[in-house]
Amino acid sequence: MTTLIKICGLSTPETLDAALDAGADLVGFVRFAKSPRHVNLDQGRDLARRAKGRAGRVALVVDAEDAELADIVEALDPDLLQLHGHETPERVAAIRARFGRPVMKALGIAEAADLEAISAYREVADRILLDAKPPRTADALPGGNGLPFDWRLLGGLDPAIAFMLSGGLNPQNVAEAIRLTGARAVDVSSGVESRPGLKDPAKIEAFIKAARVALAAPVS
Repeated sequence: MTTLIKICGLSTPETLDAALDAGADLVGFVRFAKSPRHVNLDQGRDLARRAKGRAGRVALVVDAEDAELADIVEALDPDLLQLHGHETPERVAAIRARFGRPVMKALGIAEAADLEAISAYREVADRILLDAKPPRTADALPGGNGLPFDWRLLGGLDPAIAFMLSGGLNPQNVAEAIRLTGARAVDVSSGVESRPGLKDPAKIEAFIKAARVALAAPVS
């Protein structure tokens, strides 16, 4: 199975280049105004053009309407749309059909029961992103908020499910996360930052190196 390493929330040419030079397979650009990683359409266009042909380009959105998605697709020309809101399976299927782009649906995980949602989405999404469920705080953003979930919950997951692991990953724990979950694709954002929204090139390189070694190891 193909292995993938994604660096998400890139917002400057310098940090994008750091991810590309380190060998990221996918680079993510956030289109969500409340996020410190948000890029406007002009920024996103420039970054996506810079990454074209060097890595897959992912546009992350949260409950975006069709008009906004059309603007994003026109500006960023993404290779993958990442849906990180409350999109229903029907909405996921509609977006995929209308915009003709592969779609990855994010699901928040906190307990075993949360995995039941996978069955509803695996037929309409090209990949499932398993992320930590946001904490119940007023300032929590969609996604893992830098927090991991109990990776042991994925121990019995159907290996045929195309999933990407996210939530609280960093250069120090990504190898263990891969070992425990059997993930063949991983996604990091805040775990390679020096402060919210500011990526650290050294941490990006360390994460990719650690993940690459772990992904190359035989699956137990």
